[in-house]
Amino acid sequence: MISEDAVVNLFALAHPGRLNVFRTIVKAGPEGMAAGKIAAANTIPANTASTHLSILTGAGLLTAYRDGRSIIYRANFTHYAELMSFLLDEVTENNAEAGTALRAWFKDHPAAELSARTEA
Repeated sequence: MISEDAVVNLFALAHPGRLNVFRTIVKAGPEGMAAGKIAAANTIPANTASTHLSILTGAGLLTAYRDGRSIIYRANFTHYAELMSFLLDEVTENNAEAGTALRAWFKDHPAAELSARTEA
């Protein structure tokens, strides 16, 4: 990942509504969630959810596929891991202590285990 890609990803996550939508989809796991259920779970109008989903998908943080009349969104854990790796490797490259502390936190945090299981 290059800096410009990281900025697009961070922009996509920098809105409270989009962050909540992304969190909802990550919690749904690898099977994902239908767009209507995402809107309902976040108590937002369908058109607002659609905008958030479009931005997150455009940034590469989500993937989508059609299942009948529904569009199912899933977290792109590979892409998300690349963003986290960029932040760990590039941003902390001149501060070994910060990189070590962040890696230790991710290793011990349950969300890191979910990403690792999804990647396998």
